[in-house]
Parts: sequence; structure tokens; C-alpha cells
Amino acid sequence: MNIQMPKGKLVQSLRDMHVPNERDDAVEKHLNRLLQVDDEGRPTAEPCRFTADRETRGIAVIEAAGGGKTTAIRTVLQSTEALRMNPETGLPRYLEIQIPSPATHKSVGLAILEATGMSGVSSNAKAWEIWGAVRKRLGQMGIKVLWLDEAQDLVMAQSANDTETTLRTIKTLMQGKNAVIPILSGTRRLGEITSFDPQVSRRFTKIAPTDLDHSTDQENLFGMIDAYCDEAGITARLPEDLALRLMTGSRYRFGRVIETIVNAIECAIYDDEAFLTVDHFAEAWAMQEGCEPGSNIFLAPDWMSIPLDAGAEEYEKARTKRQQKKIERG
Repeated sequence: MNIQMPKGKLVQSLRDMHVPNERDDAVEKHLNRLLQVDDEGRPTAEPCRFTADRETRGIAVIEAAGGGKTTAIRTVLQSTEALRMNPETGLPRYLEIQIPSPATHKSVGLAILEATGMSGVSSNAKAWEIWGAVRKRLGQMGIKVLWLDEAQDLVMAQSANDTETTLRTIKTLMQGKNAVIPILSGTRRLGEITSFDPQVSRRFTKIAPTDLDHSTDQENLFGMIDAYCDEAGITARLPEDLALRLMTGSRYRFGRVIETIVNAIECAIYDDEAFLTVDHFAEAWAMQEGCEPGSNIFLAPDWMSIPLDAGAEEYEKARTKRQQKKIERG
């Protein structure tokens, strides 16, 4: 074990590690094609214009929760030199917003204003006043990329009219002198924006990363585990089917796999173990899932038959209904 570092700090260093993946590559590729380049071909902070130089374009990153899309987008934005800092403000040229829940046309605008440091705007203000202030504020701060995370709530909670209005308002932010590049990221429900406004949808290129696969990703997962173990100063001693169990327990989502690996190594670190074993994965998964040993995917002989997320669909339907009632109550 790495005895040069306190346990808590060591675990934090593992959580701070980033494993490059297909999401990073896709987001970088989509973003770079939307930024103008300098004489050396390097991306600048100035968005490209389309349709006779009238408007920018956007990106929609669509993936189930726990896939790793948020980390990928943040990593690419932070590493894009042209967006890293505006010399006039000392702040990045991109702005990250988490869509409020429940989402309404006005609440989204207010959330953007608050993220720019413009607090205290009355919720009684007219929607057009709020969004007018959004456009002005983004221009004042020199924001070139506006990232709206958890954007599926635009579709899930709002009425159809509110959703269409918000999407069309976002389209207006892609036009004019201070136009921005919007990035929408969210779960697969976000893909429904096409049905609400096809004209808005066609202005966004789509990124939909694939799930992990038993037949192709085992070797890569063992490689990632070894990389994390090297950082922690421990050695992996794992059964051959560990990667298969890990993918299944993580719902085949890349981000959840990484989280489980780090949690398992954390268990080993705090037990002062020199080796990472399947028992550490079982312990980490039990803490996350709250399951009995017989239902632990890392322990059960018939692990492929263990039902996962049995009540998730019902919960999501109930959550959407609760959000809708909040909106109806105003």
C-alpha cells in the first residue's frame, strides 16, 4: 500500500483520476468543429456560424445516468485552452448549469442568471425579461459555451408548451452578436427533444455513447483496475469473471464501473490490505445497493439472475408526476 499518503488523501487521489474514454473523444471532436480556428489550426473561443453566418450549433450528449458523460464534458471544457479563461474577467468562457427540478421556462433562466453571479432576480419577473437578462449577462461575461446538465428535466417535468418555449429560447441564444454554443447533457429521455421541436433538434449534433459489453470490454476493465491499484500501491488478485460481474452490477455504465472500482479499493485501503480481492468489491457493492449476501452480484453463484433496479421505472414515473404537480401549483 502507498504508505507515503494518508488514507483519505489517497482515496481522494483515486477519485480525481480520469480514465480517457470514447466520451472524451466524441465531445472533443463535436466541440472543436463548432469553434473557429486560428492560423495554426488551433481552436479559438469564437463559435463557428452556420446558415449564412447567422447562428451557432449545439451538442446533445445523451446517456443513462452513471455513464460518465458529465465527467467527460467537464474534462474536455477544462482542457480546451481557448475556453479555459477569459483574460477580461479571469473566469472561464464556458458556464455549467444544472437544470433545476422541476424545470420551468422561468426557473431555467433564473438558474442561468444565478450561475453568472446575478442573484436576487424576482421570480415574479416576466419570462422575456429573465431571458433578456440571460442574453445580456452571457455577453457581458464573454461566455461562449453554455452547458445545461440534467437537461432531460426540460422534457420530463415541463408541459409541452413550456418545453417548446424553453427550447426555442435556447435557440435564440445561438443567434446574434453574443451567440453561444449550447451543450445539453442528460439521460436518454433527452432524445425526445426531437419530438418537441425538430427545428431545434436538428441544430444539435448527438452523442450517445455505447454501454459496456461482456464480449469486448473485459480486458480493458482489468487494465483500469490495475491502473488504479498501481496508484494505490496495492495488487489485484481477482477471479476471471470479476469484470463480467462488475459490468453487470454497474448496469454496463462506464462511470458506475469506475465508482465501484474506487470504492472497492477504498475498502482495501481502510482494511490495510496489500491485495484487492473480490470481497472488497462485494463490500463496496453491498454498501451501495444495501443487499443481502445472497443478492450480492460479486458473491452469488447465480449472479446473472439477480434482478437489478426492479422498482426504478415505477419510481421515475412517480417522480415525474410529483414534478408536474409542483408546476401546476405554481
